[in-house]
Amino acid sequence: MRTRRLMTLIAAFLAILMSPAGAQAAPPTWSPPAHLVTGLNQVWQHQEQTYNNGNLYGFRNYGWDQVMANRGYINYCVRWDSSSTVTVAQRDAIHAALARQHKKWMDELVGHNAWPYADVPVRVVGWAVRNRSQLQWNDNSVAVYVNDIRENAPQCSVPCGRFFNQNGQYPNCPGGYARHYDQSLWLTDGFGGGAGGDWGQRMGREYFMNNINAANMTILLHEIGHTWGLDDFYDWTPSGVSNFIMRAGSSPSITEFDAWMFRDWWRHLKSRYGY
Repeated sequence: MRTRRLMTLIAAFLAILMSPAGAQAAPPTWSPPAHLVTGLNQVWQHQEQTYNNGNLYGFRNYGWDQVMANRGYINYCVRWDSSSTVTVAQRDAIHAALARQHKKWMDELVGHNAWPYADVPVRVVGWAVRNRSQLQWNDNSVAVYVNDIRENAPQCSVPCGRFFNQNGQYPNCPGGYARHYDQSLWLTDGFGGGAGGDWGQRMGREYFMNNINAANMTILLHEIGHTWGLDDFYDWTPSGVSNFIMRAGSSPSITEFDAWMFRDWWRHLKSRYGY
């Protein structure tokens, strides 16, 4: 009698799960639109052949490695390579703009192929300047590094930087692990264009400040793409596509093709992190 009742309960529970109201959709995996498949395959093959002397998988400081080491967030330090001053309002606006643009990439992963994070917060933990008087605040919300010059620009603390400590240990970082930074936002007076890599992103200070409220800060979005592994396309174009943000000058915003190139990185690297 008890066995029959148990079987009835199990059957009822399964019926609820299989009903339209209780059904659970399988999470999306690798299912790019058919018209993008050839181009995506070409891109991945090109990256495998050209990155890190043909050893793409041997490199361990992509943005993916950083976010997984942190278990779901990215820390930044701002290199203020400028003679201008910064008010509290400007500081907060810079932090907010960086977070908004970074989120545009992260949102392309949510719910996709076992990606584990619904949100990847950006935390700005430090600023580097030539002169402390340029920063018009006295609170300790961020660490401040003064007149430590590297590459002819203010440098955030080397002992706190992921680029310099790729084992993920920061024993000599003032403030400890909480004040380590994974990437630098390097804003330089008069700098044209942009640069990006595992160390962070660089662009003109004027460009960033003039576009601080823009829906899409195109140069920053492009350079963030590089930090997460996406390639440049100066000398070739994948089949079937022509306008996408990683092909500089062809799109002001992240496109469907950019999003699938980004997801392709997760597809190929996720086993590194146990997914």
